[in-house]
This record gives sequence, structure tokens and C-alpha cells, in this order.
Amino acid sequence: MIIGFGFGNPLQSIIMLLFTSLISYVIYRSLRNVGRRKQNPLLEREQRKQDYYAQRQRAREYARQFDLTDEEIERRLDEEDRI
Repeated sequence: MIIGFGFGNPLQSIIMLLFTSLISYVIYRSLRNVGRRKQNPLLEREQRKQDYYAQRQRAREYARQFDLTDEEIERRLDEEDRI
């Protein structure tokens, strides 16, 4: 978020606006990078890749488990109603 203000004559106001916006931007960038940890980009990429593969494997398992035909769905609903 960039915050700026300016007052006075128009030229002075525009200069103040640009200067205070620049200060606001520098503060924002420095605070944003404080919480980030510096990691090896290759290690970070490998970790994201493993997470992606794990999500795909889970999706395949769920697809196998819940890939039902309409008849199977009706049968399961009937069984639940009997209980």
C-alpha cells in the first residue's frame, strides 16, 4: 500500500506526493521481506514439486474412491435409508 500526501502550490504538492509515496513504497518493501526466509531456490522448487505430486496422488485416490455410477449412488442412498 502506497501512501502519499502533498499540500501547497501544485508543483510543491506533486513533488511532496511523489516523495512521500516513494518513502511509503520503500517501507512497504522492507517490511514485506522481513518475514520471508531465504531458501535455496532449487530446494524450494523441489519442495513445491513434491507437494504438487502429493496433491495429485491424493486426487487420484479420491477419484478412485468416489468415482461412482448413478446406479451405485442410488444403491448407497437406499442402503443408508434402511439403516
